[in-house]
Amino acid sequence: MLRGEAGIGKSLLVEGVRKRVLHEGATPMAFRCFPYYQHSALYPVIDHLQRVLQWQPDATPEAKCARLDRVLSTTHLPLAEVLPLFAALLSVPLPDRYPPLTLTPDRQRQQTHDALVAWLLEETERQPVLAVWEDLRWADPSTLEVLSLVLDQAATARMLTLLPCRPEFRPPGAAHTPVTQATFPHLGHPEVEAMITHLTGGRALPAEVVQQIVAKTDGVPLFVEELVKMLLESGLVREEDECYALMARLDRLAAARDLAQLGAILGRSLPQTCSRRLRQWMK
Repeated sequence: MLRGEAGIGKSLLVEGVRKRVLHEGATPMAFRCFPYYQHSALYPVIDHLQRVLQWQPDATPEAKCARLDRVLSTTHLPLAEVLPLFAALLSVPLPDRYPPLTLTPDRQRQQTHDALVAWLLEETERQPVLAVWEDLRWADPSTLEVLSLVLDQAATARMLTLLPCRPEFRPPGAAHTPVTQATFPHLGHPEVEAMITHLTGGRALPAEVVQQIVAKTDGVPLFVEELVKMLLESGLVREEDECYALMARLDRLAAARDLAQLGAILGRSLPQTCSRRLRQWMK
């Protein structure tokens, strides 16, 4: 479990782990939560399923169901039981050869969760799996319930589960699950400068601008990330050959801190709005 302010530091670590396990032959899985879908049940799992199924944009319901049938047929799961559950989850009409579901909503929900966990664990019997659950602060309750069921199997399944999260987030079932926490503290001056260089693609910012960023972000990675991105889009600096030149009064950067903090809190939900507001303040 990777605790700390969200940002490029944790992203780079997750990417490094992903590359390592791919090199060693493991299967990567990504479950991405978004603020727009935090009230959509199981959206991260459905999104992952659709990427696995690789449905064509113009595929008919019959073609989608046939593809789902082929994928599930490669597992040891009871096809007659799980295919109707997956089809209902993915809003795909069932062929006539499958009887319609007659379960109560609660029973169908529970069986669907169990089938999803069984399907995920099935992959670990073939080869190790890296499962990354991203931005869990936006996860819906059903997704957290499935994650809890997955974590219940952590001690026996060949699955490394990464949960990048903010300090206040408490993963479901963590109290009785073997979890190793890695906490990301605030960055020091050299780390902030290195992060700025990464974000600018190696082009140097004016030294006084770097000092302002270091001072006003308090070493919080996402504050640094948001402030640098908004700065580059604001017109305060201009891109030259191998560096950026200062184009406006530096004291205007002071107004950007609150926007950087807002962007960090909102994540990626309103970056364009924040950037427009920063440009207005720079005028």
